[in-house]
Amino acid sequence: MSRRIAFAKGQGTGNDFILLADPEGELELGAREVSALCDRRFGIGADGLIRAVRTRSAGLNERATALLSASEWFMDYRNADGSLAEMCGNGIRVFARFLEEEGLAAAQPGGALPLGTRAGIVEVQRSPLGFTADLGVWRPGPDVTVRATHLSVPRPGLSIDVGNPHVVVALADTAELEALDLAAAPALDPEQPHGANVEFVVPEEPLVLDGVGRIRMRVHERGSGETLSCGTGAVAAALATRFWAGEGAPDDWQVDVPGGRLAVRVFATEDGEHVALSGPAQIVYRGTIEL
Repeated sequence: MSRRIAFAKGQGTGNDFILLADPEGELELGAREVSALCDRRFGIGADGLIRAVRTRSAGLNERATALLSASEWFMDYRNADGSLAEMCGNGIRVFARFLEEEGLAAAQPGGALPLGTRAGIVEVQRSPLGFTADLGVWRPGPDVTVRATHLSVPRPGLSIDVGNPHVVVALADTAELEALDLAAAPALDPEQPHGANVEFVVPEEPLVLDGVGRIRMRVHERGSGETLSCGTGAVAAALATRFWAGEGAPDDWQVDVPGGRLAVRVFATEDGEHVALSGPAQIVYRGTIEL
């Protein structure tokens, strides 16, 4: 039986999302339906889909619901192929914008809006760039060998967890970055148990200007393919470059992606080193569609 649903379309540095308001968790969408909605030729078209649902109605298990009890709203994020994802750095900012425009929740000036994700609670604040999301403690992992189309030889990549898994690869120059064909997923050795987003990074010259590190990045997102931007990927790329740069590397980073520019900041807290992502978030149109 067909049904009509209202949706919004949002974007953050060209990373675009379908957003659905489903406060009481009444909308059931399987992977096939999500994939159809995200299809750029036969559906609305997007890198992923976000369902805004109250945490108590999100269908999470008892332990997850308890861990997220401080957040009224849960970001049910799906990749373009319908698979579940733990977090999305651009998506969480667009989610905050959507909640605000829907009149459901808002980050107050000087305060933080706690939002639930499969990676835990993310606190979002307003910032001069749009919104800033505290992604919490980051974790480095082991090296991974990466193969990609038009990459002359396999390269070492650093695995980094910022709520979802990433592998970051340093390239020699802009020409090498632009030559990559990221239509196909890069091959990882060893394979990552849950897959990974893969970022390819080139440092700007000079790397640090006025105390800010500067890099360029392209990304292949698991479940979505190459996208114009990946928020958590920008964070991972900045963290990896900072790690490689060694002692004295800055805590503030500027990451240029095909869809624009993001800011990353590393800061100390009582529970470890946190990382924050800042960037724009915009709702670009609204409509209804028949499923």
